[in-house]
Amino acid sequence: MEAGRPARADIFTMMTYSPKPEHIDRRWFVLDASGQVLGRLATEVAVLLRGKHKPIFAPHMDTGDHVVVINADKVELTGNKERDKIAWRHSGHPGGIKGVRYGDLIATRPVAAVERAVRGMLPKNRLGRQMIKKLHVVAGGEHPHAAQKPVAIAVGERPEWGGLPTPARGPVTAEQKPARAPKAAPVAEEKTAPGPSAPPKAAARKPAARKTTAKAPAAKKTTAAKKTTAAKKTTAKATAAKKTTAKKTTAKKTTAKKTTAKKTTAKKTTAKKPTSKGTEE
Repeated sequence: MEAGRPARADIFTMMTYSPKPEHIDRRWFVLDASGQVLGRLATEVAVLLRGKHKPIFAPHMDTGDHVVVINADKVELTGNKERDKIAWRHSGHPGGIKGVRYGDLIATRPVAAVERAVRGMLPKNRLGRQMIKKLHVVAGGEHPHAAQKPVAIAVGERPEWGGLPTPARGPVTAEQKPARAPKAAPVAEEKTAPGPSAPPKAAARKPAARKTTAKAPAAKKTTAAKKTTAAKKTTAKATAAKKTTAKKTTAKKTTAKKTTAKKTTAKKTTAKKPTSKGTEE
Protein backbone atom coordinates (compact mmCIF):
# COMPACT_ATOMS: atom_id res chain seq x y z
CA MET A 1 0.00 0.00 0.00
CA GLU A 2 1.27 3.43 -0.89
CA ALA A 3 2.27 5.79 1.90
CA GLY A 4 -0.27 8.49 2.68
CA ARG A 5 -3.15 6.67 1.02
CA PRO A 6 -5.99 5.80 3.45
CA ALA A 7 -7.08 2.22 3.85
CA ARG A 8 -10.47 1.05 2.62
CA ALA A 9 -11.90 0.90 6.13
CA ASP A 10 -10.97 4.55 6.79
CA ILE A 11 -12.99 5.93 3.86
CA PHE A 12 -16.06 7.80 5.13
CA THR A 13 -19.34 7.24 3.27
CA MET A 14 -22.54 9.24 3.70
CA MET A 15 -26.08 8.46 2.56
CA THR A 16 -27.86 11.04 0.39
CA TYR A 17 -30.49 12.88 2.36
CA SER A 18 -34.05 12.93 1.07
CA PRO A 19 -36.61 15.12 2.88
CA LYS A 20 -39.61 13.44 4.43
CA PRO A 21 -43.06 15.00 4.74
CA GLU A 22 -42.67 15.41 8.49
CA HIS A 23 -39.44 17.37 7.94
CA ILE A 24 -41.17 20.11 5.93
CA ASP A 25 -42.22 23.15 7.97
CA ARG A 26 -44.15 25.69 5.90
CA ARG A 27 -43.91 29.29 7.08
CA TRP A 28 -45.56 32.48 5.83
CA PHE A 29 -43.74 35.53 4.43
CA VAL A 30 -44.85 38.93 3.13
CA LEU A 31 -43.17 40.76 0.24
CA ASP A 32 -43.89 44.37 -0.67
CA ALA A 33 -43.90 44.85 -4.45
CA SER A 34 -44.08 48.63 -4.48
CA GLY A 35 -41.29 50.02 -6.68
CA GLN A 36 -39.93 46.54 -7.49
CA VAL A 37 -39.19 45.29 -11.00
CA LEU A 38 -41.61 42.55 -12.01
CA GLY A 39 -38.95 40.03 -13.11
CA ARG A 40 -36.72 40.53 -10.03
CA LEU A 41 -39.73 40.16 -7.75
CA ALA A 42 -40.88 36.99 -9.51
CA THR A 43 -37.47 35.30 -9.07
CA GLU A 44 -37.43 35.93 -5.32
CA VAL A 45 -40.98 34.67 -4.94
CA ALA A 46 -40.19 31.53 -6.96
CA VAL A 47 -37.19 30.76 -4.70
CA LEU A 48 -39.38 30.90 -1.61
CA LEU A 49 -42.14 28.84 -3.19
CA ARG A 50 -39.76 26.07 -4.26
CA GLY A 51 -37.85 26.02 -0.98
CA LYS A 52 -34.40 26.65 -2.46
CA HIS A 53 -33.51 28.79 0.55
CA LYS A 54 -33.60 25.67 2.79
CA PRO A 55 -30.79 23.13 3.20
CA ILE A 56 -33.32 20.30 2.81
CA PHE A 57 -34.27 21.41 -0.72
CA ALA A 58 -34.99 18.62 -3.20
CA PRO A 59 -36.05 19.30 -6.80
CA HIS A 60 -38.62 16.49 -6.76
CA MET A 61 -40.47 17.70 -3.65
CA ASP A 62 -42.34 20.82 -2.58
CA THR A 63 -40.37 22.11 0.40
CA GLY A 64 -41.28 25.80 -0.03
CA ASP A 65 -43.20 28.29 2.07
CA HIS A 66 -46.27 30.47 1.59
CA VAL A 67 -45.68 33.92 0.12
CA VAL A 68 -48.02 36.92 0.28
CA VAL A 69 -47.31 39.73 -2.20
CA ILE A 70 -48.85 43.11 -1.41
CA ASN A 71 -49.06 46.30 -3.50
CA ALA A 72 -49.00 44.36 -6.76
CA ASP A 73 -50.44 47.38 -8.57
CA LYS A 74 -47.23 49.37 -7.87
CA VAL A 75 -44.87 46.97 -9.64
CA GLU A 76 -42.68 48.41 -12.41
CA LEU A 77 -41.23 47.35 -15.78
CA THR A 78 -37.88 48.40 -17.29
CA GLY A 79 -37.32 49.82 -20.77
CA ASN A 80 -40.20 49.87 -23.21
CA LYS A 81 -41.80 46.65 -21.90
CA GLU A 82 -45.00 48.42 -20.96
CA ARG A 83 -45.54 49.18 -24.64
CA ASP A 84 -43.69 46.38 -26.44
CA LYS A 85 -44.16 43.33 -24.21
CA ILE A 86 -47.47 41.52 -24.87
CA ALA A 87 -49.19 38.88 -22.76
CA TRP A 88 -50.68 36.34 -25.19
CA ARG A 89 -53.54 33.96 -24.50
CA HIS A 90 -55.46 31.51 -26.68
CA SER A 91 -59.03 30.30 -26.36
CA GLY A 92 -58.29 26.93 -27.96
CA HIS A 93 -60.39 27.59 -31.08
CA PRO A 94 -58.95 28.46 -34.51
CA GLY A 95 -58.15 32.18 -34.63
CA GLY A 96 -58.77 32.56 -30.87
CA ILE A 97 -55.42 34.19 -30.03
CA LYS A 98 -55.52 37.48 -28.15
CA GLY A 99 -52.86 39.74 -26.68
CA VAL A 100 -52.68 42.55 -24.13
CA ARG A 101 -49.80 44.98 -23.57
CA TYR A 102 -48.20 44.64 -20.15
CA GLY A 103 -48.84 48.32 -19.40
CA ASP A 104 -52.58 47.74 -19.77
CA LEU A 105 -52.40 44.40 -17.94
CA ILE A 106 -50.74 45.92 -14.87
CA ALA A 107 -53.20 48.80 -14.86
CA THR A 108 -56.30 46.60 -15.10
CA ARG A 109 -55.23 43.23 -13.62
CA PRO A 110 -52.08 43.58 -11.51
CA VAL A 111 -52.67 40.29 -9.66
CA ALA A 112 -52.73 38.34 -12.94
CA ALA A 113 -49.53 40.04 -14.10
CA VAL A 114 -47.57 38.98 -10.99
CA GLU A 115 -49.00 35.46 -10.96
CA ARG A 116 -48.17 35.03 -14.64
CA ALA A 117 -44.55 36.09 -14.08
CA VAL A 118 -44.07 33.77 -11.08
CA ARG A 119 -45.74 30.80 -12.80
CA GLY A 120 -43.26 31.00 -15.66
CA MET A 121 -40.38 30.45 -13.19
CA LEU A 122 -41.81 27.26 -11.61
CA PRO A 123 -41.67 23.68 -12.94
CA LYS A 124 -44.13 22.99 -15.75
CA ASN A 125 -45.73 19.89 -14.20
CA ARG A 126 -47.98 18.88 -11.32
CA LEU A 127 -45.29 19.93 -8.86
CA GLY A 128 -45.37 23.48 -10.22
CA ARG A 129 -49.17 23.53 -10.08
CA GLN A 130 -48.96 22.58 -6.44
CA MET A 131 -46.38 25.27 -5.67
CA ILE A 132 -48.34 28.11 -7.26
CA LYS A 133 -51.20 27.46 -4.82
CA LYS A 134 -49.02 28.85 -2.02
CA LEU A 135 -48.79 32.24 -3.74
CA HIS A 136 -51.21 34.91 -2.50
CA VAL A 137 -51.14 38.20 -4.41
CA VAL A 138 -53.04 41.32 -3.28
CA ALA A 139 -53.35 44.54 -5.25
CA GLY A 140 -53.48 46.78 -2.16
CA GLY A 141 -51.48 47.04 1.04
CA GLU A 142 -53.75 44.83 3.19
CA HIS A 143 -54.13 41.06 2.99
CA PRO A 144 -56.59 38.62 4.63
CA HIS A 145 -53.86 36.29 5.99
CA ALA A 146 -53.13 37.97 9.32
CA ALA A 147 -54.21 34.82 11.20
CA GLN A 148 -51.19 32.95 9.81
CA LYS A 149 -48.84 35.60 11.30
CA PRO A 150 -46.65 36.12 8.20
CA VAL A 151 -43.15 37.55 8.57
CA ALA A 152 -42.24 40.59 6.47
CA ILE A 153 -39.00 40.22 4.48
CA ALA A 154 -37.34 42.39 1.84
CA VAL A 155 -36.68 41.36 -1.74
CA GLY A 156 -33.37 39.48 -1.86
CA GLU A 157 -33.38 38.65 1.86
CA ARG A 158 -33.11 34.99 2.84
CA PRO A 159 -35.02 33.89 5.93
CA GLU A 160 -33.08 32.09 8.64
CA TRP A 161 -33.24 28.32 8.82
CA GLY A 162 -34.78 27.16 12.07
CA GLY A 163 -33.88 23.48 11.74
CA LEU A 164 -36.08 20.44 11.39
CA PRO A 165 -39.38 20.60 13.27
CA THR A 166 -39.55 18.68 16.53
CA PRO A 167 -41.79 15.60 16.31
CA ALA A 168 -45.09 16.08 18.06
CA ARG A 169 -45.84 13.71 20.91
CA GLY A 170 -48.70 11.37 20.22
CA PRO A 171 -51.54 10.56 22.62
CA VAL A 172 -50.75 8.43 25.66
CA THR A 173 -51.67 4.79 25.04
CA ALA A 174 -53.34 2.45 27.49
CA GLU A 175 -50.06 0.63 28.12
CA GLN A 176 -48.36 3.83 29.25
CA LYS A 177 -51.13 4.71 31.71
CA PRO A 178 -50.59 3.41 35.30
CA ALA A 179 -52.95 0.65 36.45
CA ARG A 180 -55.64 1.82 38.83
CA ALA A 181 -56.03 -0.03 42.13
CA PRO A 182 -59.84 0.29 42.52
CA LYS A 183 -60.43 -1.60 39.26
CA ALA A 184 -58.25 -4.58 40.31
CA ALA A 185 -60.24 -5.32 43.54
CA PRO A 186 -63.64 -6.05 41.91
CA VAL A 187 -62.00 -8.46 39.46
CA ALA A 188 -60.59 -10.53 42.33
CA GLU A 189 -63.98 -10.64 44.10
CA GLU A 190 -65.70 -11.97 41.00
CA LYS A 191 -63.21 -14.82 40.69
CA THR A 192 -63.49 -15.92 44.35
CA ALA A 193 -67.31 -15.85 44.51
CA PRO A 194 -68.65 -19.11 42.97
CA GLY A 195 -72.30 -18.39 43.87
CA PRO A 196 -73.27 -16.05 41.01
CA SER A 197 -71.63 -18.24 38.38
CA ALA A 198 -73.59 -21.43 39.29
CA PRO A 199 -77.16 -20.34 38.28
CA PRO A 200 -76.20 -19.46 34.70
CA LYS A 201 -74.89 -23.02 34.17
CA ALA A 202 -78.19 -24.59 35.33
CA ALA A 203 -80.12 -22.23 33.10
CA ALA A 204 -77.96 -23.16 30.17
CA ARG A 205 -78.95 -26.87 30.42
CA LYS A 206 -82.62 -26.22 29.66
CA PRO A 207 -82.15 -25.47 25.95
CA ALA A 208 -80.36 -28.84 25.56
CA ALA A 209 -83.53 -30.73 26.67
CA ARG A 210 -85.60 -28.77 24.17
CA LYS A 211 -83.26 -29.82 21.40
CA THR A 212 -83.86 -33.54 22.17
CA THR A 213 -87.64 -33.10 22.02
CA ALA A 214 -87.31 -31.35 18.69
CA LYS A 215 -85.99 -34.56 17.07
CA ALA A 216 -89.48 -36.12 16.75
CA PRO A 217 -90.60 -33.87 13.85
CA ALA A 218 -87.43 -34.80 12.04
CA ALA A 219 -88.47 -38.47 12.05
CA LYS A 220 -91.86 -37.52 10.65
CA LYS A 221 -90.19 -35.59 7.91
CA THR A 222 -88.10 -38.64 6.94
CA THR A 223 -91.18 -40.88 6.74
CA ALA A 224 -92.98 -38.33 4.62
CA ALA A 225 -89.98 -38.08 2.36
CA LYS A 226 -89.89 -41.87 1.95
CA LYS A 227 -93.58 -41.91 0.99
CA THR A 228 -93.07 -39.26 -1.63
CA THR A 229 -90.10 -41.12 -3.13
CA ALA A 230 -92.08 -44.39 -3.22
CA ALA A 231 -94.99 -42.64 -4.93
CA LYS A 232 -92.62 -41.15 -7.50
CA LYS A 233 -91.16 -44.61 -8.24
CA THR A 234 -94.62 -46.15 -8.80
CA THR A 235 -95.64 -43.36 -11.14
CA ALA A 236 -92.37 -43.77 -13.02
CA LYS A 237 -93.02 -47.51 -13.44
CA ALA A 238 -96.57 -46.88 -14.68
CA THR A 239 -95.36 -44.43 -17.31
CA ALA A 240 -92.64 -46.89 -18.39
CA ALA A 241 -95.29 -49.67 -18.80
CA LYS A 242 -97.47 -47.37 -20.91
CA LYS A 243 -94.51 -46.59 -23.15
CA THR A 244 -93.78 -50.33 -23.73
CA THR A 245 -97.44 -51.11 -24.62
CA ALA A 246 -97.53 -48.21 -27.03
CA LYS A 247 -94.42 -49.54 -28.75
CA LYS A 248 -95.98 -52.99 -29.14
CA THR A 249 -99.18 -51.66 -30.74
CA THR A 250 -97.19 -49.59 -33.18
CA ALA A 251 -95.12 -52.65 -34.10
CA LYS A 252 -98.32 -54.65 -34.84
CA LYS A 253 -99.64 -51.90 -37.03
CA THR A 254 -96.48 -51.86 -39.08
CA THR A 255 -96.57 -55.65 -39.62
CA ALA A 256 -100.21 -55.45 -40.75
CA LYS A 257 -99.30 -52.75 -43.22
CA LYS A 258 -96.52 -54.92 -44.62
CA THR A 259 -98.91 -57.90 -45.21
CA THR A 260 -101.47 -55.71 -46.99
CA ALA A 261 -98.71 -54.32 -49.17
CA LYS A 262 -97.70 -57.86 -50.19
CA LYS A 263 -101.27 -58.75 -51.11
CA THR A 264 -101.62 -55.75 -53.37
CA THR A 265 -98.40 -56.63 -55.18
CA ALA A 266 -99.67 -60.18 -55.75
CA LYS A 267 -102.91 -58.86 -57.30
CA LYS A 268 -100.94 -56.64 -59.63
CA THR A 269 -98.89 -59.57 -60.92
CA THR A 270 -102.03 -61.68 -61.64
CA ALA A 271 -103.62 -58.86 -63.57
CA LYS A 272 -100.61 -58.51 -65.81
CA LYS A 273 -100.72 -62.18 -67.04
CA PRO A 274 -103.80 -61.99 -69.42
CA THR A 275 -102.29 -59.00 -71.15
CA SER A 276 -99.21 -61.04 -72.00
CA LYS A 277 -101.35 -63.80 -73.64
CA GLY A 278 -103.17 -61.36 -75.88
CA THR A 279 -99.92 -60.13 -77.23
CA GLU A 280 -98.76 -63.64 -78.15
CA GLU A 281 -101.90 -64.40 -80.17
